[in-house]
Amino acid sequence: MNGQQMTGAQALVESLKHAGAEVVFGLPGGCILPTYDPLMDAEDIRHILVRHEQGAGHAASGYAHATGKVGVCLATSGPGATNLITAIADAQMDSIPLVAITGQVGSQFIGTDAFQEADIVGMTMPVTKHNFLVSDADEIPKVIKQAFHIASTGRPGAVLVDVTKDAQQGMMQFVWPEGLDLPGYRPDPRPHSKQIREAVSLLLEAKRPVFLLGGGVLRGRASEEVGELIDVSGAPFVTTLMARGALPDSHPNHLGMPGMHGAVSAVSALQRSDLIVNIGARFDDRVTGVLESFAPGAKVVHADIDPAEISKNREAQVPIVGQAAEVARAMTAELRTRLAEGDPRDYEAWWNTMSMLRDNYPLGWTETEDGFTAPQKVISRIGAISGPDSIFVAGVGQHQMWSSQFIKYEHPCTWINSGGLGTMGYSVPAAMGAKVGQPDKVVWSIDGDGCFQMTNQELATCVINDIPIKVAIINNSSLGMVRQWQNLFYDQRYSNTDLNTGHGTRRIPDFVKLADAYGAVGLRCERDEDIDATIAQAMEINDRPVIVDFTVSADAMVWPMVPAGVSNDEIQIAQGMSPEWERDI
Repeated sequence: MNGQQMTGAQALVESLKHAGAEVVFGLPGGCILPTYDPLMDAEDIRHILVRHEQGAGHAASGYAHATGKVGVCLATSGPGATNLITAIADAQMDSIPLVAITGQVGSQFIGTDAFQEADIVGMTMPVTKHNFLVSDADEIPKVIKQAFHIASTGRPGAVLVDVTKDAQQGMMQFVWPEGLDLPGYRPDPRPHSKQIREAVSLLLEAKRPVFLLGGGVLRGRASEEVGELIDVSGAPFVTTLMARGALPDSHPNHLGMPGMHGAVSAVSALQRSDLIVNIGARFDDRVTGVLESFAPGAKVVHADIDPAEISKNREAQVPIVGQAAEVARAMTAELRTRLAEGDPRDYEAWWNTMSMLRDNYPLGWTETEDGFTAPQKVISRIGAISGPDSIFVAGVGQHQMWSSQFIKYEHPCTWINSGGLGTMGYSVPAAMGAKVGQPDKVVWSIDGDGCFQMTNQELATCVINDIPIKVAIINNSSLGMVRQWQNLFYDQRYSNTDLNTGHGTRRIPDFVKLADAYGAVGLRCERDEDIDATIAQAMEINDRPVIVDFTVSADAMVWPMVPAGVSNDEIQIAQGMSPEWERDI
């Protein structure tokens, strides 16, 4: 194709092929219409027509998370582009490689408040890794190549490419650039050897070390290298919400997930450590609680590909800029060398304490008192019956936390959720994208009745495009996490959290009938004794989407919990109950 005369729109499609795009999720409109015409003839690119642009963005995100490839979404100008903003911000917060391409009004109309004009470059600047406005057809191949490179290298993120209508319609000579010219953007994955030596020295000197593994381990596809480092070190590790599955839950050194709804053993390990080796986590407020009281006795080794994250929230004694796999590989080599010279480690007392906490405070739940099923039981059984090779995609809220707690993750990239932005409505379209990227895997969307109603229109996309996801609606007939906070902190004044979807005589909507209307299979489970059989029935349906309405208790709450604004030392294992640290430690 190099040297061939074509329109900018044809060049855009051809550039996507050269960049390696295989799937595009999108919705056409006036200003992107020139590109949709040649896209119709592109045999190497599968276009999936969504029902809302936000669904396109989340689907591209789920696809990227499940495959490690760049997710691509396409929208028109004005409201088409603005509908993408939530998905773009979501991907950027969670370091997902995403390229969003939007049409824009003709160059001569920019700034005139033309029909469906919006300054999407300006609007998305705070929530993208980079963005481009292209008004010259000749620039399209270079910009697309740069966009894919920026999105997928260093710390992955979202890149917006806004292309004016006249650039799409203009003629150009197609040339796919051989190299990249990006002055100032040269992410180096290799860590500095001096920092590696200092990190290993601290690890060997520590009495209470713990590895904090974040989403960067998964984004960097570094599970194998980090696992080897953990094994050689003999130290415990915890996995953040974004890192679940980075190493197997069954690993003997795993203490669980830390944070606001983390395991007692994981939260305690960080609080009482004398060294935290952070690989690919950003010391998010949901992990640290009140920052001033977080891990007061710990030195910090912080390894991250993004230098802006290091010492942003917690000062690092040893900052390491580098890709997770390279850091882990270098630390392992240095550690093996030092251990061959002598082994000063003494972690026995530390492990005795951590093992005791892990045994004494396991995750669990109490049976409900209102006659409805415990949601934790439903989610636990979905994980057990579907198995660890499945992909589980959560929305946001209580069901998200229970899914992170009660499903056992043994493989990387089998847990997908909206962590940083916390976007309700993420699950169904992201599961759709994950299933497109991993068609041979079972993909469960575990959603709440509130989240599901925000993006359930993408069931039409799934049915028409033969994307047989499975949706478990954890239906407590309310905005569950908001209700939990109202229960704990607002004297049980449930202001505007009742959704009328499952309890009582009204079901608005009836999710089983809704599934049928979309051409999917709708099932309902209301009794404990039917849980396993209903899940098994859903597992047998693989020719179209299946939606299971699990009617569960609205009174179930997520425990443990560190209330906002307090120290992690004040973790509660149930309402009004805190572990007796002094007795146990």
